[in-house]
Amino acid sequence: MTVGVLDVGCFSAHLVVVERDLMRPLVSHKVRLRLDRELDAAGAISRDGVESLCAAVLAARKEAGDVPFLPFATSSVRDSSNSAEVIRKVARRTGVDLKVLSGKEEARFSYAAARHWFGWSAGPMVVLDVGGGTVELAAGSGAEPERAVSLPLGARTLTRTGLTVTDMRAEVAERLESAFPWGESARAVGCSKVFEQLARLAGARNGTYAPRQLRLKDLEKWIPRLAKLSVRERAALPGISRHRAQQSLAGAVVAEGLMKVSGHDVVDISPWSTKEGLLLSLVERSRARNSSAA
Repeated sequence: MTVGVLDVGCFSAHLVVVERDLMRPLVSHKVRLRLDRELDAAGAISRDGVESLCAAVLAARKEAGDVPFLPFATSSVRDSSNSAEVIRKVARRTGVDLKVLSGKEEARFSYAAARHWFGWSAGPMVVLDVGGGTVELAAGSGAEPERAVSLPLGARTLTRTGLTVTDMRAEVAERLESAFPWGESARAVGCSKVFEQLARLAGARNGTYAPRQLRLKDLEKWIPRLAKLSVRERAALPGISRHRAQQSLAGAVVAEGLMKVSGHDVVDISPWSTKEGLLLSLVERSRARNSSAA
């Protein structure tokens, strides 16, 4: 029962192949991308961007060998103005048909991943996922979320507006007001690289299996500090990776807005997100097929 996914995002194409146990993948192969640098003023992915994307998909296909995998692209491809053309070119050059997940689908998979990570004892949950292009929110108390939404408030999207911190905060608050109130009494879970890196910046322990949290009071202290630093200086901070340094300030502002509007002073960090949620779904489908065939 081997399943795999290829997660094509802004900064990487990540192939993961598992056999039931997501904790111990059989294959984990990542190829770096910088699609954020390959967007023109109209939001189209450039020719060089398409070339790098094709090369990354071909590398993943070679690494996977005979193992089938589900390839999916998130907002970096989905929201580009030439998305359909890019997907056609990738298919023609690589033989791989990229699937495009909607924002709501991403939110649902992120919720499933967080639910499996923390288990049923976590109770009702509101899952916050800050991506590059969009923000995904999902809440519920069961295996499936009762509500899931996606908003164009990702760290990259907000960075490209060129707004000041004050104006970013106002924009985020205004856009989020319509998405809430819901989940105030639930456990808040952050399940994206943005939340992971901010928690590390605020002093949380490093490591996938270490319990980690992000506190609003720490985030509020760090936002003005990040605003004063250059991109290079941010990249030297603990938890801030070099390729995410430019959009780290916007990511922090969005995370702060989510915590304030949802009424949470503390967010628990889940290392699993959309990719793992999709893997869990494929594992369940495979189990169901095997059970039917038995």
